[in-house]
Amino acid sequence: MTVRLSVEDAIAAAALPRYDLSPQATATLIDVSENATYRVDDPETGRRAALRVHRPGYRDAPEIESELRWMDALRAAGVVDAPAAIPGRHGARVLSVAAEGECRDVVLFAWLDGTAPSPEDDLTDGFRMLGAISAALHEHARRWPPPPGFRRPRWEHATMLGADAAWGRWQDGLGVGREELALLSRLDAVLERRLAAFGTGPDRFGLVHADLRLANLLVDDGAVRVIDFDDCGWSWWLYDFATAVSFFEDDPAVPALAAAWADGYRTVAPLSAADEAELETFVLLRRLLLVAWVGSHQHAPEAQELGAAFTAGTCALAESYLSRFT
Repeated sequence: MTVRLSVEDAIAAAALPRYDLSPQATATLIDVSENATYRVDDPETGRRAALRVHRPGYRDAPEIESELRWMDALRAAGVVDAPAAIPGRHGARVLSVAAEGECRDVVLFAWLDGTAPSPEDDLTDGFRMLGAISAALHEHARRWPPPPGFRRPRWEHATMLGADAAWGRWQDGLGVGREELALLSRLDAVLERRLAAFGTGPDRFGLVHADLRLANLLVDDGAVRVIDFDDCGWSWWLYDFATAVSFFEDDPAVPALAAAWADGYRTVAPLSAADEAELETFVLLRRLLLVAWVGSHQHAPEAQELGAAFTAGTCALAESYLSRFT
């Protein structure tokens, strides 16, 4: 990774002494997205962990603790293998750490082995398994009573594509000129109408992971582990499929992956034909949201690589979708 984040690097270094680690422990930047993630290696003990340095203004400490509490409940119920948060020396799991004149929240997670799948792989069997995992997450969410003070965001049209959207306005995305604006505005309006008709009843809307893209899945000897619940919140159950095809929504294999996901889902929980038929709506919702993300996250290597070409690809998807859904 060529990115270097001086403030985040300084905060990661300042955080290490706050944990039960040796003075020889080091933090190496491994990912930049919403937050900066570091691999922590402690040569004295041989332990490895993942340190997440939160960006300011995205999640506050109660929201982060709520994320960790749902992960605790999922592990306790045996629903999914997700990393445990490691407390600091004084017992807190969400630490406020200052360096370079700034203060950030940090969380240290137990390291999970595994390799993220690639879009170039044959993902059919994996998506069938992911469908079952998604259904298990949703079934748990339906039964689980959130503890007092539990706070997570809502991912719906207004918060995703509205004027005050969490990841910025898609209208400010890279390569959004006059023609792109007109086409994607039509898409936005159709999505808003279809989502309103689809509704947010408990059979279709609840607590979801909200970022089950390939980078957040670790495959290890046939087992699939789920990481990075930082975006978990209230949304449509079907949105979890859309996040799984993030950044390759235009791949010709996506319809087959959707069918495999639905097959796997039905091994755990019901999924109606009407709901399955609406999966493409959520794929386009996620894709338009990612146009905003690419435009507002030029510090992230993935966004830098995608650039304006991602908007052009989105327009091609929009034209195909609108030809069939208007």
